[in-house]
Amino acid sequence: MYLSIGNDMAVRQSSIIGIFDMDNTSTSKRTREFLSKAEKEGEVIPCDDLPKSFIVTAEYGLSRVQLTSLSTQTLEKRLK
Repeated sequence: MYLSIGNDMAVRQSSIIGIFDMDNTSTSKRTREFLSKAEKEGEVIPCDDLPKSFIVTAEYGLSRVQLTSLSTQTLEKRLK
């Protein structure tokens, strides 16, 4: 099963590690370091609009951080 995350993008539900709210989590120093490191390593997939949340996935030994303009609540509803 796939989760549509906007911008004609989808991720496999089984590969999702976590869905995080950008406003709440980006205040943490560790989260900012994680996102900065992921961006330097080319693991961040940007979105066209202002990101409201990000999804951490791991599949085939590769981790990715996908930014999305959808809220965590919208993504949670889509998962159900």
